[in-house]
Amino acid sequence: MGSISLKNLSITATDPLFRDLSLVVADGDRVGLVAGNGLGKTSLLRVIAGLAEPTGGEVVRSRGLRIGYVEQDVPAALMPLTMRDAVLEALPVADRETDAWRADVALDGLETPYELRDRLVSALSGGWQRLMLIARVWVTDPDALLMDEPTNHLDLSKLFRLESWLNREARNIPLIVASHDRDFLDAVTNRTLFLRPGTSRYLPLAYSAARQEIEREDASQEAQNERDLKEAGKLRKQAAKLNNIGINSGSDLLVVKTKQLRERAARIEQAVRPAHRERSGEIRLSNRGTHAKLLVGIENVSVTTPAGQALFRIDKLHIFQGDRIVLLGKNGAGKSQLVKLIHRAMVEPDSVPGIRVTPSLVLGYTDQDMSQLPVKDTPESFISVVFKQPDARVRSLLASAGFVIEKQSRPIGQLSFGQRARLGLLALRLTEPNFYLMDEPTNHVDIPGREALEGEILAHEATAVLVSHDRSFVRNVGTRYLEISGRRLKEIDGPEAFFEEMMLEVEAS
Repeated sequence: MGSISLKNLSITATDPLFRDLSLVVADGDRVGLVAGNGLGKTSLLRVIAGLAEPTGGEVVRSRGLRIGYVEQDVPAALMPLTMRDAVLEALPVADRETDAWRADVALDGLETPYELRDRLVSALSGGWQRLMLIARVWVTDPDALLMDEPTNHLDLSKLFRLESWLNREARNIPLIVASHDRDFLDAVTNRTLFLRPGTSRYLPLAYSAARQEIEREDASQEAQNERDLKEAGKLRKQAAKLNNIGINSGSDLLVVKTKQLRERAARIEQAVRPAHRERSGEIRLSNRGTHAKLLVGIENVSVTTPAGQALFRIDKLHIFQGDRIVLLGKNGAGKSQLVKLIHRAMVEPDSVPGIRVTPSLVLGYTDQDMSQLPVKDTPESFISVVFKQPDARVRSLLASAGFVIEKQSRPIGQLSFGQRARLGLLALRLTEPNFYLMDEPTNHVDIPGREALEGEILAHEATAVLVSHDRSFVRNVGTRYLEISGRRLKEIDGPEAFFEEMMLEVEAS
């Protein structure tokens, strides 16, 4: 039996991330850790793992408890190693020769193809690098598992594979997983910790049910606050009225009564517990519109790999104003290659035979890694130069997107991926497009940001072609769904059949 106890735990960075956090995570407890970007999830996991010290309170672990911590980033030292050697390297040096089989067992559990195991980590996709990090931790036979954004870079196949693995291999040990993927949290957790600067909330429910409950609590708290403040306001008005009468009449009794009313009002005001507000920077889009109804026409186009190998063919595809097309397909089917082909046709008119783009189209583009951002520039200089904004306006725009002053002048390459995602989405807004071409726009974006992005796309009735592995996002924004299957692009009624097919493939393997 293993457990992790948090006792009055607090962490303060520039501002308090959370305080007085107390809870116990025991065997079979599978905790979803939820908070906005930069609001303490990684800090808490590192403290629990023993890699950092809290500002206050303590972490008590069961005697001899071995904690496995899956971090977000691949250490540079692993890049020259093969995948198998990177997993083996996690074992003590003395055990690597005699226990080398354990690396293969860990990789087998995640259904890693044999041909990938001798491939250099630097040559692996982001998704396989992520699963390699999980195997590295699992090979050490941990008694508890901490995971920081394990779904980043995973396609649907790997995502379902990870869900199945967690529910099979790690179902009986304490698990704490930080994630922005709502469906993933529902699939693998049975408890949810909403990490907050004020009072954090821990509920014995998976994410969606916990979210509904905490929203009811927040709404109730806000209504109670309004009633209490209204009552305090009435008391202060009564006090002011009695005070005037007391002054005019010289009544000591009224002066005392006035003081009592003011003290009661002050006690009520001090007892008011502010309703929680997410501190995530805003995400906004725009849509300049166009009179054209047909924005993109594609006929008799073959999509290939960069090396020229055929992936699939498009006989005819018309993209009309208001379409929000979601591309679906297995990993390697060619979704990103199609996005890149459309992108080239838009930025270099007539460069791709078979793709016609209306002259009034204004493109807003983002890829998986926000590679369109100049990593050596600062957010300040990028927004100022590219969008010709005055300094005061630049600072205001960046602040509204969640950038504190010191990060506005930091090189973009030094920002977290979540911050880069918000900067890229701010740049999209300032471009004022009428067509959005977005490959994994929710990568590294927190839950409030994903929901804000969904809301903006719907509110502006944006025309878009999207690739995403966030099932909630796909369901909420899509109006048309195109699946790459059997080397063809076909339109389907919705995403559910594709999701089910992918899940069944994982279960059958």
